[in-house]
Amino acid sequence: MKKYDVIIIGAGASGLTVGANASKRGRKTAILEMGGQPARKVALSGGGRCNITNMAVGVDRYFGNNPQFVRGALSRVRPTDVLQWMKQHNLGTVEKAPGQYFCADGADAVVDALVQDAQGADIFYNTDIKSVQKTDGLFIVQTNKDVFTSQSLVVASGGISFPVAGVSDIGYKIAKQFGHRVEPIRPALCAMKVDCFGSELAGVSIDVEVKVGKQVISDTLLFTHFGIGGPAIYRASVRDFSDGITINFCPKIDLAVEIRKAKHINGKKSMSGWLSQYIPARIAKFFTGKNDKNIADWNNKEINFLVKQLSQFVIGADKIKLHNLQSAEIVRGGVDVADISSKTMESKLCPGLFWVGEVMDISGDLGGFNLHWAWASGVVAGQNA
Repeated sequence: MKKYDVIIIGAGASGLTVGANASKRGRKTAILEMGGQPARKVALSGGGRCNITNMAVGVDRYFGNNPQFVRGALSRVRPTDVLQWMKQHNLGTVEKAPGQYFCADGADAVVDALVQDAQGADIFYNTDIKSVQKTDGLFIVQTNKDVFTSQSLVVASGGISFPVAGVSDIGYKIAKQFGHRVEPIRPALCAMKVDCFGSELAGVSIDVEVKVGKQVISDTLLFTHFGIGGPAIYRASVRDFSDGITINFCPKIDLAVEIRKAKHINGKKSMSGWLSQYIPARIAKFFTGKNDKNIADWNNKEINFLVKQLSQFVIGADKIKLHNLQSAEIVRGGVDVADISSKTMESKLCPGLFWVGEVMDISGDLGGFNLHWAWASGVVAGQNA
């Protein structure tokens, strides 16, 4: 039997962060990792470059039943703190888009830094959790290797998306065992399967606006063989699209006004040919279809219909099927935060039980927000466990 002050289940971004902070406080800490390597999702993130944080971090970029839960942790760990941490480890950063920071030295360098910080903790790899119990104020964790005991148990097991990185549902099982509600799990930050576009569009990308509820996402959409993907759709997928989504393929112009101008100036041009100055030719031909005649020959009813299709293309929620968990970057859903303290990450139902990262019902937007949540929640739990 191995005795510790703090046991952490999972050696991902949040688990290693907890381990670093807890061990620095003099807490004897163990990290139990199911796989053979630490932080496998971190190593794969950002195409191997690791999107470490985003200057736009805020409550509005997180989703779940209660996104306000993140406010306290985000106020304690800011994007500038993450950038300072990178600097302390001599890791360079690249600002790919305004405020969106990647590691110039690659994701593996970030993993190495996380492990270095957590060197005060004992890390046990290839360790499967068989059972978790609490007796006389101590957690007893039975594994395939040994029995571990501790005063505090931190669940950093993550979600169950992207199984190639090694995932487990042990966190959800522990939650239910100790009386926590688990919000239904679904894929997020993933493509959408829809049947309203032709396969001839596969591979074409375009900058669009996607309206989801009251939010408008400006980003790139990619047509696929099974539907739509790309950053714009990934970001839409993490939101509540129960009322469907609306796509504007020509967000930078007033299409109705420009077409009516073109009737007088470029009337002898085909509609698809004229549209191709604003959108890719294959998309233009898809929307004009068999009606692709000279602009001068389009009547007002036809123009109004085309404008609506291109600027307010509605896809109902019943027509959308999310791509599977195998390709999703994260999940929506998880352990309900209603019974977790936002100040400490400790369970309100079971003293000494803590939750961090993606295992909770907190999902971040595309662009470094999920890793930032891992750092922030990990620091808070590590300072309190």
